[in-house]
Amino acid sequence: MEIFVRVVEAGSFSSAAHDLKIGQPTISKAIAGLEDRLGVRLLVRSTRQLTPTEAGIAFYERALRAITEAIEAEAAAKGTGASLEGRLRIAAPVTFSRLHLVPKLSAFLGVHSKLQLELVMDDRPIDVVAENIDVAIRLGALTDSSLKARKLAQGERLVVASPAYLARRGVPMTPTDLNQHEAIVYSQRSGGEEWLFRRGNSETLVRLQSRLALTAAEGVRAAVIAGHGFAISSRWQFAPELESGEVVSLLEEWSLPSMDLWVIYPSGRLTSTKARVFVKWFEQIIT
Repeated sequence: MEIFVRVVEAGSFSSAAHDLKIGQPTISKAIAGLEDRLGVRLLVRSTRQLTPTEAGIAFYERALRAITEAIEAEAAAKGTGASLEGRLRIAAPVTFSRLHLVPKLSAFLGVHSKLQLELVMDDRPIDVVAENIDVAIRLGALTDSSLKARKLAQGERLVVASPAYLARRGVPMTPTDLNQHEAIVYSQRSGGEEWLFRRGNSETLVRLQSRLALTAAEGVRAAVIAGHGFAISSRWQFAPELESGEVVSLLEEWSLPSMDLWVIYPSGRLTSTKARVFVKWFEQIIT
């Protein structure tokens, strides 16, 4: 059962054999024996990939649930303080990971010395099922209502610029003044050019006139720090520079929509003990 689950997740006999550290003939024999015992075809084999049949998908979901429950039962018997083992695959945005996750991972890994953690750093909204992700960290609004998600925190959004840029172009005093400045837009997400500013009962809608759009948060950071213009971003993204003064916050009497921080779990799977323990730890360090 565990071999079949790994074959489906890996997409091939060879990859599953590598992950399980056993020979490929053993994998093939185990799957053939399972299909003979069940009397159904579980996998459609082609020269390039393996695809589960309808029966294979149904068996995979139930097998995964049974394996997960067995792991959960063992973890419960050992106690919540037991060290985690095996692989944990996490997805998170590049800049957020670099600033707020990677520097603190040693504390988590130090407690769980037998854990193999793989951090997939990507600004794209990764398909957690297709990419075999145990848990994903995501920033911003969720556009897919089918996601199995939980909001962990809300971050403040700010208008930020470098002192060098402000010395050259002047300091905007109102949201509409931003139209006279150079906007740096993060184009990975929709709605990045139109923003609603609030102050008390007043609201001002500003559509940024951008000459520079970037598809990576790291690019936005570099452009702001280099003095190319201002950006609207979460405090998380510029935390070190805001603290050092390399970047400053503007229009602080006005508020912008907050930035939500989410954890995403694969739909149709039970959340593993490893994922739950990681999220509990992560929530403590970020809130």
